Amino acid sequence: MKKPEHLNIIADRDIKDSFSVENWEEQHFDDQRVHRVTYNRIFLITTGSGQVVIDTAPYPVVGDQLLLISKGQLFTFSAGTVLTGYTISFGDCFWERAPDSANNCKAVLFNNASDNQQIPLTPDDVQELSPLFKTLHTEFIKPGYINKLDAMAAYLKIIMIKTANINASLSKGFDSYDNQLYRQFLELVSRQYQNTHEVAEFAKQMGISTRKLTELCNRCGGKGAKEIINGQLISEAKRSLQFSAKPVKEIAYHLNFSTPEQFSHFFKKNTLVSPHQYRSHFVHIGM
Repeated sequence: MKKPEHLNIIADRDIKDSFSVENWEEQHFDDQRVHRVTYNRIFLITTGSGQVVIDTAPYPVVGDQLLLISKGQLFTFSAGTVLTGYTISFGDCFWERAPDSANNCKAVLFNNASDNQQIPLTPDDVQELSPLFKTLHTEFIKPGYINKLDAMAAYLKIIMIKTANINASLSKGFDSYDNQLYRQFLELVSRQYQNTHEVAEFAKQMGISTRKLTELCNRCGGKGAKEIINGQLISEAKRSLQFSAKPVKEIAYHLNFSTPEQFSHFFKKNTLVSPHQYRSHFVHIGM
């Protein structure tokens, strides 16, 4: 029996200044190793065929779409996948160069990435975004000059704002205050889900009631606050079970469950299989 696929994981290489832009022309993917993302990714795909698996969810690779992958996620392109377009990779230290006015866009798009993984584009969207990606790539490959990083951060800000405007989650017509609170909650969950699982604790940090937090999550995101927290926990648990050799007990304590039994009950309630069954499934796939 083979060990789990964690031996085939590739970590992101260090990127100078935590930023890079690549232009792909009919790029072929035949390497089946899994990539663990250290830097946030934005793929603009103008033409393509095949499939990408992000964490455990498959997405078709087709033209006229954006793919968003958040740091910490795992992805691999299926054999035979071909795409033309651009990919932007950026870390938090680079993003800090972007003006504060774009921070809310990043929070909504990347702090709850599984809800925004794939964004279809209209021909008008592609016509608007393609020149921005091209300009950013041209700027990236120029020789260094004073304030080059700030200039690229400004272009990235524009792309993020345009992407956020395209994203349906930002066009539901809710008041800006509720959207601001919702984004604050997503940011807190992305940073603290391993330490606390309680809606009340997040609501306390935000200075609002638990009921208010649950209501605004349902309005702004279509999911309850507890469902969002649980989603983060399940995604991380699945990654650890599938792509690491950590014992279930260690994963349970890492995610701040009191006992392995409590974690197993939580995992089975949300996935309908036990942690051991979930891991065994992927072990047998590799036999």
